[in-house]
Amino acid sequence: MTFIGRILRFLFWVLIVSWSISLLRRLLTSFGQAGTNRNEPLDVPSNTVARKLVRDPVCGMHLAEGLAIVERSGGQAVYFCSEECRNRFIGEPKKYVASA
Repeated sequence: MTFIGRILRFLFWVLIVSWSISLLRRLLTSFGQAGTNRNEPLDVPSNTVARKLVRDPVCGMHLAEGLAIVERSGGQAVYFCSEECRNRFIGEPKKYVASA
């Protein structure tokens, strides 16, 4: 009976030690994440996510087609990342046509 008792006692202490380690790990990670919540979802509506990327001819930035500002120029759609880039393009369209 002493052999089985020793095995059960050993298993009990292994369980206690593993539980203590997992509790300490949770405690340390919660202190590390005090200021940030890593489980927050992104604030992008799902209907604006596109399947392809478009390029802004002014700054060269690539972005999703659904998130871009669209301007018609010469019968073609031109995509911009911001109002500032769109206004630059409208001011001097010939300067940016080659890079579109």
